[in-house]
Amino acid sequence: MKKSKLLIIITAVMFFFLLGPFVIIIMSSFSGDAIMKFPPRGFSLQWYRKVLNIEMFRTTFWVSLKIGLAATLTALLLGVPIAYANVRYRYAGKSLVELIFSSPAIVPGLVIGFSLLRFFIYVTQIPIIIGLYLGHTAILFPYTVRVVSASLRNFDMGVEEAAVSLGSSPLHAFFAVVFPNIKSGIAAAFILAFITSFNNVPISLFLTGPGVATLPIQMLIYMEYYYDPTISALSSIIIVLTVLVVQGAERLLGISKYM
Repeated sequence: MKKSKLLIIITAVMFFFLLGPFVIIIMSSFSGDAIMKFPPRGFSLQWYRKVLNIEMFRTTFWVSLKIGLAATLTALLLGVPIAYANVRYRYAGKSLVELIFSSPAIVPGLVIGFSLLRFFIYVTQIPIIIGLYLGHTAILFPYTVRVVSASLRNFDMGVEEAAVSLGSSPLHAFFAVVFPNIKSGIAAAFILAFITSFNNVPISLFLTGPGVATLPIQMLIYMEYYYDPTISALSSIIIVLTVLVVQGAERLLGISKYM
């Protein structure tokens, strides 16, 4: 009985530290004060209206959306065949290849961002928007490989071999037999990668430039000059949308078993 009470207390404390900041942000977004503080005084929706009226937030939202979608789709196009090859075949140096492919998820984001800045901007001198797209693709690639690999390991490859033995080409067998059975895993990889890209700070911090910024970076810039609850309101919107997307995908696809 004492152990049960102790576990309940530990669980409650962990939930407090995990969910407490979100509660503070959401509550402060409805504050009637001109300065962000907690506990808030009064009740107002003015900060939500202000978020929708600030042009730089609207512009950077679309930049984040486009970069996130483009980078996620590219990471999936690269990650699905790599995951299939790693699960389906055995070859020399397989563990080393998997380690290399996982490196963007292991190395700190600030290190990757600085390295990409030096390479993309100073060496290749490519446009900022292209550098952002390539940088986000690089960090999303390991997530797509891992999630799709988990989905493939739950699939019986004997079914694909049976299709090939009956005369189907390997490519046709993949799209007719394998792909329909890993669609939920691919959808889970898409959602995880897109959310990671949309909310990314370390890579975007180094690769944004004049006239091009993502929404999280614009939020950081705004906070350097203003300390009103506008950022709390915008953060609350992002939190709610993220939760709705993840929970909707979980109910429809059961994505938690792939993450």
